[in-house]
Amino acid sequence: MAFPYMEAVVGFMILMYIFETYLDLRQHAALKLPNLPKTLEGVISQEKFEKSRAYSIDKSNFHFVSQFVTIAMDSAILLYGVLPWFWKKSGSVLDSTGLDAENEIYHTLAFLAGVMIWSQITDLPFSLYSTFVIEERHGFNKQTIWLFIRDMIKGMILAIVIGPPIVAAIILIVQKGGPYLAIYLWGFMFVLSLVMMTIYPVLIAPLFNKFTPLPDGELRTKIETLASSLNFPLKKLFVVDGSTRSSHSNAYMYGFFKNKRIVLYDTLIQQCKNVEEVVAVIAHELGHWKLNHTMYSFIAVQVLTLLQFGGFTLVKNSKDLFMSFGFDTQPVLIGLILFQHTIIPIQHLVSFGLNLVSRAFEFQADAFAKNLGYSKPLRDGLVKLQEENLSAMNTDPWYSAYHYSHPPLVERLAAIDEADKKAD
Repeated sequence: MAFPYMEAVVGFMILMYIFETYLDLRQHAALKLPNLPKTLEGVISQEKFEKSRAYSIDKSNFHFVSQFVTIAMDSAILLYGVLPWFWKKSGSVLDSTGLDAENEIYHTLAFLAGVMIWSQITDLPFSLYSTFVIEERHGFNKQTIWLFIRDMIKGMILAIVIGPPIVAAIILIVQKGGPYLAIYLWGFMFVLSLVMMTIYPVLIAPLFNKFTPLPDGELRTKIETLASSLNFPLKKLFVVDGSTRSSHSNAYMYGFFKNKRIVLYDTLIQQCKNVEEVVAVIAHELGHWKLNHTMYSFIAVQVLTLLQFGGFTLVKNSKDLFMSFGFDTQPVLIGLILFQHTIIPIQHLVSFGLNLVSRAFEFQADAFAKNLGYSKPLRDGLVKLQEENLSAMNTDPWYSAYHYSHPPLVERLAAIDEADKKAD
């Protein structure tokens, strides 16, 4: 008797939904607590706490609805055979246009085009509500409906331009790969990731945001001096107009080898009036580079990708797997989709493990910035970012341990303070 892959996948999806909803309920209860954590009393103003609480509760309520709709739709799609029906329909559409439905690349692209349209339709109401109701209500949304639509259209055009060559290459590699298929797939994805990391900030990101050099002044001088003292090969220092879409703030760096760039959101500069606070945030980011966190993360992703492709090669020819989900053929893309569904339990465990490592990296980067003499400005900067972004002040420990890649503010401040006490 064939193993019931589809029923097992749906069953696990529902179990995970129940478990994660339980964590969400715990977090929702924490968000409704009327008082600040003791660590933040006198640090966060009551006004900011009340605003943060209202914002977090609104997002939590919305999350309950969106997650219920998502699990209901995903389960129905699998249980009622929507995927195989959609695959056959995409072949019929190709036939009606005179194209060869037996050509797997054409068939796959037609299938993906339908999936993209379906995803846009089903995701749009949630995106609109999140942006123009919740974010607008709490003062974060800065984009117009026209800008929202324009970004969506640009994203679809990019998918249409970039997607087909990648999909075609993957199909050909799987068809011709032979016993070294996993290595060939990994090699292709490795090169693709390097290419995308190279062209995204130069060609793609500017389609959505404006990047301008950080003007000369105290902030630029201090960042360049800090980078030079750490031998960080800073080539360009940009400000991005994040305020055209949201008042949330951030900073990041990118680039290979001797061509590093740092990007500051204009909202970060606006919110941290003290230059030292912005520099402290950059010191934290440079800590990730100096401590090789970025390299370790990249290596971990590559190893996991290779292992996934290795697993895929073991099941790609399993007729039982395809038949369990209602397919009478074995298309490459469908095989990848089904394989991803079957390893959901492993993916959740890996995600949890990566979050643990990520949180450890954040503590280390904080300690790195503190050792450079930025203890107070880092502390003040983290508090300012927490306030201005209205991030959750009260967090459930189970929820944060499972979901958060960054430690809650309370834990980060405690670690900084503890390090200061030891130093004293």
